[in-house]
Amino acid sequence: MEEKKYTSLIRLRMSAKDAHYGGNLVDGAHMVHLFGDVATELLIKTDGDEGLFCAYNNVEFKAPVYAGDYIEAYGEVTHIGNTSRKMRFEARKVIATRPDINASAADVLEEPVIVAIAEGTCVVPKEFSRKKP
Repeated sequence: MEEKKYTSLIRLRMSAKDAHYGGNLVDGAHMVHLFGDVATELLIKTDGDEGLFCAYNNVEFKAPVYAGDYIEAYGEVTHIGNTSRKMRFEARKVIATRPDINASAADVLEEPVIVAIAEGTCVVPKEFSRKKP
């Protein structure tokens, strides 16, 4: 029997409120926050509960993100243990601002740019899990 694949994808625009540094640069912690939202959705899909995030490992920031960029945060469950769920995450820039042209210019990217990757482990206590993944 084929194992069920659990995935999640969210897409959102980085706003001026997300910019933390000069030049409208968004801090990498914002990508980690998005991974947390993706993980929550994955746990709801697998267990019917938000669960708890235990650890991130191998977090890498690969490219800058700016206010106005559109980011897709993707995640998938890679291993289901007794109460643990291992996941991998990828954040991709799919639309980039073009301040070199004018203040409101942007381009849809032919190929998304990977801006961050990570792996993580979440736990759903047995008494909270309402599904059998």
